[in-house]
Amino acid sequence: MPLITLPGVYAPQDDTALLADALHHEPLMPGARVLDIGTGTGALALAAARRGGEVTAVDISWRAVLAARLNARLARLPVRVLRGSLFAPVADRSFDLILTNPPYVPAPEAVLPRRGSARAWDAGHDGRLVLDRICREAPRLLAPGGVLLLVHSALSGTGPTLRLLREAGLNAVVVEHRYVPFGPVLRSRQGWLHGQGLVAPDEEKEELVVIRAERSV
Repeated sequence: MPLITLPGVYAPQDDTALLADALHHEPLMPGARVLDIGTGTGALALAAARRGGEVTAVDISWRAVLAARLNARLARLPVRVLRGSLFAPVADRSFDLILTNPPYVPAPEAVLPRRGSARAWDAGHDGRLVLDRICREAPRLLAPGGVLLLVHSALSGTGPTLRLLREAGLNAVVVEHRYVPFGPVLRSRQGWLHGQGLVAPDEEKEELVVIRAERSV
């Protein structure tokens, strides 16, 4: 079913598809408690709901919240969509599965955008302003045996993500990866990325990774 995508809401792209592939291969018991952080249109939340998960989705954008609610209604799937920053709306709960496709693109600006479309992808000079928060905060929301599935670009550092999650006591590994052509955002700042030492002058593709981190039972 085509998804409603409102202006300023991140439309599903290669990273969404890669995370959806990882979700497809993840065992999910009926009624499993699922959290989708940065839900956008709700694409991943809906995929989890179709598999019988009890899904809560969160986004900081009111437009994304509206889009996800509309898409859940059109799909006739029971997804609870909340507005808030990362885990704040669900801080007192625990989940069997956490999905997230957060902002991770390295950007010339050192701070997160407060508004506009770039809020869905820009994440500071190293692309880790949101990733590091997720690595610190997600583990305490995982139930015993719970799993975090996280997608981001290797440009923002696969090693630091694995290290932070392992330091939090999770068993973290890369389970999916894919090379995809630069999109408009990366093409527009290729000179800056080269200056930061993140890409070669003639580089045209980035590696996307899905990291699976499991809390021990």
